[in-house]
Amino acid sequence: MALLSIKNLWVSGGDREIVRGVNLELGKGEVHAIMGPNGSGKSTLVNVLMGHPAYSITKGTVLYDGKDLLKMETHERAQAGLFLAFQYPKDIAGVTLQSFLFAAYKVQMAARFPDRKIFNPFRFRQFLEEKMNALHIDPTFADRFVNKGFSGGEKKKAEILQMHVLEPTLALLDETDSGLDVDALKTVAEGINAVRSPDISALVVTHYARILDYITPDHVHVMVAGNIVESGGAELARVLEKKGYASYGSSRSIALG
Repeated sequence: MALLSIKNLWVSGGDREIVRGVNLELGKGEVHAIMGPNGSGKSTLVNVLMGHPAYSITKGTVLYDGKDLLKMETHERAQAGLFLAFQYPKDIAGVTLQSFLFAAYKVQMAARFPDRKIFNPFRFRQFLEEKMNALHIDPTFADRFVNKGFSGGEKKKAEILQMHVLEPTLALLDETDSGLDVDALKTVAEGINAVRSPDISALVVTHYARILDYITPDHVHVMVAGNIVESGGAELARVLEKKGYASYGSSRSIALG
C-alpha cells in the first residue's frame, strides 16, 4: 500500500482552480521530486497536503497511510508524521530555536512514539547540538530567536534541523533549494540524504534540477497548469534541465507555484 495516494485532486484558491486533477502515489521510503514552471501549482499542492486553510478541495481524495488525510486537522497531520519545509521560512520573535524545537519534539514523541522516553531539557540540548554539528550549524543558534537574523541558507538549514529532530514519516520540501549558494545547497542536500530510510519518504518541490545533483529521487514528476503531465525516473530531471518546460505549453500562471 502506498504511503501517500492522491487521486483526481482539484484545489481552488479564491475563484481560481489551481490544482487540476492530480494523481500521485508515493511509496514508503521513496523520494519523489515535483518540477515545473512558476505558477504550475507545485507549492499549492504541498500546502494543501499539510492542511493550509487558504485553499479549498473541490474534488478528489488523499489517503495517507490508509487514512483520509483531508479529514485531519493540520496538527493531526503533523502528529501523524507529515512535515512541511517552507519555501520562505518565517521569523518567530521571542522564541529561541531550542525552545521551539523542544516543544515540537515533546508533542511529536508523545503522539507518535508513546513508548519512547522523552529527553529532559538538558539531554535534549545535547541531542540538538549533535544534530546541529552534523548539519554544520553553529550550536549558538539554538539560543537565538527562530530564524531572526538568519541568512537564507541558515533558515533552510534550520528547517532541515527540524526534520532531523522530529523524524517525520513524510517530508514535504517546498523549494528548499531556493536562494541557496552551492555550499548551503550541499549541506541541505546532505541533511535530506541523511534521513533517507525505508521509514521516511519525501516529496521535493523544485523549479530547477540543481538540488537533484545531490539528491537522487526515485521518481520525477512534471507539473504544468495544475496537473502532472509527465512522470519518469531521475533521468527526467536532466532532460528538463536541457529542454525546459516550453514543450509542455504555458503554465498560464494559475498559481504561485
